[in-house]
Amino acid sequence: MNSSDNSSADEASSNQEASSSSKEKPDLEDDMKRAAAKKLIERFFYQLTEGCGNPNCNNTNCASSGKLNPMTPNDAAGYALKLIKSQDAKLCEMHPNKIARINLDTTQSEKSNNIQDLDPSLLPSNDNAISECSTGKCNMKYNSAPVPTYLTEQALFEIIDECESSESYSPLIRTLGEIFSSIENLSRSFIQEPFSPSTSPSTKNPESDKIQYLNKEQLRHLEGEKDKDEDSCADSGSSTVLPVDLPAVRRAYAALFKLKTSIFENSLVNALVTLAGNLQMELPTRKEKDNHDDIINVLLIVFEIPALGSGDFLETALPAICRAAQWLPVEVQATLARMWSGPGRSAIRNILENLQQLITLRVIVTPFHRDFFIQDENVITSATKLMKILYYANMLAGVLESPSLRTMDEISDSMDESFLAVKLNKTIEPEDALAKVLGIHILDCRKPYLPYTEFYNEPLSDMVEMDRDFANFKSELGLFSGKFSFMNYPFILTPATKTMGLYFDNRIRMYSERRISILQAVTGQPSNPYLRLKVRRENIIEDALVELEMISMENPNDLKKQLVVEFEGEQGIDEGGVSKEFFQLVIEEIFNPDYAMFTMQNETRTVWFNPTSFETTAQFTLIGIVLGLAIYNNIILAVNFPMVLYRKLMGRKGSFEDLFDWNPILYNSLKQMLEYSEPDLEETFMQTFRISYQDVFGTIINYDLKEKGDRIPVTQENKYEFVDMYADFLLNESVEKQFRAFYKGFQMVVDESPLEQLFRPEEIELLICGSKNFDFDELENSTEYDGGYSNDTQVIKDFWSVVHAFSLEDKRKLLQFTTGSDRVPIGGLSKLKLVIAKNGPDSDRLPTAHTCFNVLLLPEYSSKDKLKDRLVKAINYSKGFGML
Repeated sequence: MNSSDNSSADEASSNQEASSSSKEKPDLEDDMKRAAAKKLIERFFYQLTEGCGNPNCNNTNCASSGKLNPMTPNDAAGYALKLIKSQDAKLCEMHPNKIARINLDTTQSEKSNNIQDLDPSLLPSNDNAISECSTGKCNMKYNSAPVPTYLTEQALFEIIDECESSESYSPLIRTLGEIFSSIENLSRSFIQEPFSPSTSPSTKNPESDKIQYLNKEQLRHLEGEKDKDEDSCADSGSSTVLPVDLPAVRRAYAALFKLKTSIFENSLVNALVTLAGNLQMELPTRKEKDNHDDIINVLLIVFEIPALGSGDFLETALPAICRAAQWLPVEVQATLARMWSGPGRSAIRNILENLQQLITLRVIVTPFHRDFFIQDENVITSATKLMKILYYANMLAGVLESPSLRTMDEISDSMDESFLAVKLNKTIEPEDALAKVLGIHILDCRKPYLPYTEFYNEPLSDMVEMDRDFANFKSELGLFSGKFSFMNYPFILTPATKTMGLYFDNRIRMYSERRISILQAVTGQPSNPYLRLKVRRENIIEDALVELEMISMENPNDLKKQLVVEFEGEQGIDEGGVSKEFFQLVIEEIFNPDYAMFTMQNETRTVWFNPTSFETTAQFTLIGIVLGLAIYNNIILAVNFPMVLYRKLMGRKGSFEDLFDWNPILYNSLKQMLEYSEPDLEETFMQTFRISYQDVFGTIINYDLKEKGDRIPVTQENKYEFVDMYADFLLNESVEKQFRAFYKGFQMVVDESPLEQLFRPEEIELLICGSKNFDFDELENSTEYDGGYSNDTQVIKDFWSVVHAFSLEDKRKLLQFTTGSDRVPIGGLSKLKLVIAKNGPDSDRLPTAHTCFNVLLLPEYSSKDKLKDRLVKAINYSKGFGML
């Protein structure tokens, strides 16, 4: 029998060599068939030696049937080679955790060439063997069922049942250690049923066991070859097919973690650390085009572990996995994002919470110092990089809109040459490689799966030193030396922290312009290191717009200098407070209905461009400059634009969903039309493709969305087209001239700023308008005292008692009086850093303020009533700047 087996094996081997030598490049399908043959040999080997575990098995080629004489591993290997050629050979459904225990007692002399003909990976592992030494002689013997080379849900259930019945958890511990420490073993575990290594086609059709009947799709999953079909990586996460059976993984983990964690935690944690080490060694050696399906499977399974964010998993295993994951090629990151955004989307929250806990823990326990900053902590940075994959998965899993709504190229094409000259000098920020591969932009996501705010990490945001982070972000040396910057991962930073990054960028540009002016002065050229505006309070709009227009025409770069405002006839020196009042007064005048440049939506109290405005486009350009200057000079404005404006400023057209906060009544009526499913829509709504709107004078204006639109009724077939065209007209087409001029002025100031890279539209609204949370408890807790005052001083207690009793309007007036703005800064009132200083003993003088420095000068009034009287008069009747 051995002789014939050897000759058969030699014949097969010689045939293979002849076949391969006939081609310089062996056919991929032939290679895959050989790989599949190895898998079949392995399965036949275990079936012959250990059986399938089914006590009722009637397969004569299975040890469990009782019809097969016991075989040595040598004989079984040779017989397995013979069976794969047989037309009648049958494979059983394998149950590796129910295989009967066997004794293995072989010597070196019993081994034949049959074993050498097999791949070493096909031989049974001796990991389960123990050495029993007595009288100086050691015999190898299996003391338990062999550890499976992959894991299934049912297999884990049965191992747990066996361990509980025997009250010995060694098999479970060994299995977890063997599976979770190996990339190969874990990647083959919990595979979807059609692709499961344990499910052979023979279980349904015996004829399909033959190698010649294995098709390419089956071979691809047996061998792990990557077949890059177009439908294997869908753009939409919902159509992505997961290779891993995640519901089965979750059920398996649920059963595992019903046990006491102490039973298996050390084994699983150590296995994961080993796995991470293997990943760290493996990933850098792989090329971008190499197959990474096994890595994807491994990460999908590992990040389903429910306890990954607690105990030793959090302190040891998860950091190791994060450090390994930072080596993932961008294509693999994209695939992982698609997997998590599709059928795996329910895991997004749990994975995010685990990563947030890890980052927070490291921020709290790590002793950072002048030579070791938070950007140097590898666990924090690697977890942040991994969170970026989750961030894009969260967008893909949400509600997406068409990329065709992006309008940056269209807007740029319409600008005049002078503006394009400014844009050409702009420092182009590097494109996000992962976003490019995924074909997605932050503006494409109308509603993410989880709110973006859940990605903020406040402890990290409070700890990060933005001056250093900004240096890493901008430094060419930093880019090439791999210095990490959280500004490249802005989703994890709170808006208040990102504002500091924007502040550093703006200030550095201001100082750069100032140095250029000084150099010009040295060479005898006229220079002005500041953007100086001298205006009359009674003619503030005319004066401001005339000066800004001249500057924008002569040298737009002057707009990037630090703004200094002077009110004619007033003695105030602008250290920030004068500019704040200037902007407030300009905004009040610009949105005055008398100018008719903007219209007011009565329901939402938001303002929008007047499509029938008589003002020139230059006026809208200058308003855009004012808005850009406010951001550039870190000043909050009292404007109330709908969210669609900020989306348009970032390069996204308005669409139907934007009508919700622009005109809710119109939005709801159109939505009612879209949701109406009866065939009598035409008679019910009586709407055509002619629409009507009202100008500022109350005149009704008709407009045809299509030619002869009044003759085209809206029906079930064209209602979506009507709604899209209606929204496009109102938000884009009708105000195209006004918005493009406004956008041009805005970009003249912020074109080189990382504004768009750091902030989302809703965050830009916060940046411009401030927070809407008037929490004066925050202000009280953050206020500092000077000149002899403290929080225990009676006049201070009386002051806060009076302030907390103010109406919201009076609170706004107090903020205006003390800081120069009635808006709450991004991050809340605690960011104001108000200072209350003693201004002498009791007197009849009113309180005064240094708005540039947020300082309130408060006399020590003798009573609470007197304090309230003087304070109310001060905040209601004090305007202008004089010498204090």
